[in-house]
Amino acid sequence: MRTALVIGTGLIGTSAALALVQRGVVVHLEDHDPEQARTAAALGAGTDEAPDGPVDVAIVAAPPAHVAAVLADAMRRGAARGYLDVASVKGGPRRELEALGLDLSAYLGTHPMSGREKSGPLAATADLFEGRPWVLTPTRDTDTEVLNLALELVSHCRAVPVVMDADAHDRAVALVSHMPHLVSSLVAARLQNAEEAAVRLCGQGIRDVTRIAASDPRMWIDILSANPGPVADLLGDVASDLDETVRALRALESSDEDKRREGAGDIEDVLRRGNAGQVRVPGKHGSAPRTYEVVAVLIDDQPGQLARIFADAGRAGVNVEDVRIEHATGQQAGLVQLMVEPKAVGVLSAALRERGWALRQ
Repeated sequence: MRTALVIGTGLIGTSAALALVQRGVVVHLEDHDPEQARTAAALGAGTDEAPDGPVDVAIVAAPPAHVAAVLADAMRRGAARGYLDVASVKGGPRRELEALGLDLSAYLGTHPMSGREKSGPLAATADLFEGRPWVLTPTRDTDTEVLNLALELVSHCRAVPVVMDADAHDRAVALVSHMPHLVSSLVAARLQNAEEAAVRLCGQGIRDVTRIAASDPRMWIDILSANPGPVADLLGDVASDLDETVRALRALESSDEDKRREGAGDIEDVLRRGNAGQVRVPGKHGSAPRTYEVVAVLIDDQPGQLARIFADAGRAGVNVEDVRIEHATGQQAGLVQLMVEPKAVGVLSAALRERGWALRQ
């Protein structure tokens, strides 16, 4: 791949363009909003000047509802040798292209499983896809050269290729992305009119649950409009579970001991099923989940505190697998939770205490 045309310079398109430029690919940028393409070009993602002729690959990074139309236009004007899209829904756009009677041997639908709550070119980074799954949905009609171009794109972005059927992909993302986003929004919506005294009690748990609810609603309307059936099916199942859970909680209010016992058992079943599902979530770098121990460090909200902790952990020869920060309510202080291998807990704790850090037991 020597040349590429990225059509759509939002978060995903610009991030892919930045990664390709770093690998020496000449990238041309195109967007229905020329100002956005110019912004991406100013960030070093390529040039907003049109290519002189067909490029090696055209990458369409438009919202799912517009992918088929943008791809069809690019194909009809012979913009590239191969055509890819990076939309979060795969089955619908392909069926739209088939209905238009286009030759789809030069097309392959893809989806990088990565993103941020922020959108637009200013939120883009060249390492957005690093280590993340990137789904490819080839069919028997897909030209081998186009599949190779897609694999080269994934490699340049340092992502991990995963081959799936298009409709299976749409059901999967409904489960792991689209439905959770709506559930997060539903929980966050309970806070909108809550009393200020209650909101001030928010801790890390509610922050974790509602983090993705901060995303752009307009972007999510486009995504959900392209995959409504699988998401609705899953939310129907969640709604049934919620109905049962509400009944169980009401039973816990009863003066009848048998009803309370039955309600407690039903609640325990929900929690245990949650445990069983949570342990299936892949761990670091997509590997099997592992159990880490927590070393909790009290810090002041001062510049350089986190850098010092990581530096001290490095000097102790301990790799920090993950980190969480819990901010104290109403105070300029917080708790940094360092996740490490169980065997490293003693070494890290001793090293941090020696360097003056206050640890929480």
